[in-house]
Amino acid sequence: LSLTGYIQACRGLMISAVCLGFFGAVFGLVGMKCTKVGGSDQTKAKIACLAGLMFILSGLCSMTSCSLYANRITSEFFDPSFVAQKYELGAALFIGWAGASLCIIGGVIFCFSIAENSNSARRGYAYNGATSVMSSRTKVHNSVPDKTPPKHFDKNAYV
Repeated sequence: LSLTGYIQACRGLMISAVCLGFFGAVFGLVGMKCTKVGGSDQTKAKIACLAGLMFILSGLCSMTSCSLYANRITSEFFDPSFVAQKYELGAALFIGWAGASLCIIGGVIFCFSIAENSNSARRGYAYNGATSVMSSRTKVHNSVPDKTPPKHFDKNAYV
């Protein structure tokens, strides 16, 4: 607790970003259509939207933390009266910004999943029956006409 205030703020923001990201991943797993947990499709869409909001908040916390730290680093670096050790922007900050951006983009994609379900209901496909009695297999292999009566339904008529 003896650290400066901006480092404690950055640490707190990053811890909250990790926690929000964890809960966003759990809600995202429950809200996916491929899982059996979560109820109906509309309930799953709302859970997925909640996961998206958590991912967006996680990304914003992470982006704020990285930007706050980078602002302090650059202000100390260009200050001529600052005599202590000067730091530069490192790879960790750029990875943090990229990860926060991906988290925000993923959250937006999760939020759009509720718009997909609410616009139109699922439509079933109507079966119109088989288009021909004879399949392509019997047409090719039976080039010699035989005297058997024609079959009304071939095995491929049901596929």
